[in-house]
Amino acid sequence: MSPIAVIDFETTGMSPEQQARATEIGVAIVQDGQIVARYESLMNSGAWVPPFIQQLTGISNAMLHDAPPAAQVMNEVADFVGDIPLMAHNAAFDQKFWDAELALVRRRRVQPFACSLLLSRRLLPQAPSHKLGNLNRWAQLPSTGRAHRALADAEMAANLTCYMSTLLRERHGINDISHELFCTLQKIPAAQIGQVLEGLRQA
Repeated sequence: MSPIAVIDFETTGMSPEQQARATEIGVAIVQDGQIVARYESLMNSGAWVPPFIQQLTGISNAMLHDAPPAAQVMNEVADFVGDIPLMAHNAAFDQKFWDAELALVRRRRVQPFACSLLLSRRLLPQAPSHKLGNLNRWAQLPSTGRAHRALADAEMAANLTCYMSTLLRERHGINDISHELFCTLQKIPAAQIGQVLEGLRQA
């Protein structure tokens, strides 16, 4: 499997459209079934972190006061990722912040996003929950640290991506695992996924 950059943001709110900003980013690059590189940093945009977000993430306004500027972090992480395809759990959320924070440093995303949440709903329908932490416990994947911290969550999503890659290979006989395949599968209606996987196995 070619490299995939699995990312996670912690933020001050739900959407950049509501003036929320990123407070932390974590990236875990996976290749051939394992994490091969990592990036993490707090990022100071000057935005205020509400108390309930501080409680959820453990990221305080005081911590961000001493963090590197958001512009510096986004330039660093964009250089780190380059044009490697992107993945996130509930990618619609992280994609919005990736694009918005990049735009503030006059850069733009050049690669597609895949979503491990959408993929898990199709490939792991038997899981009792598709929340990231619940999925990792159900699949007995390694603990990566405190939930709602960016690198820990990125590593969880990376381990889940590797787990689903192994599932496609060993259970469904699909050897050509790629980001493009993930993007295709996440769009298939759940009722049709078995038929599509069988077709890919026979191809």
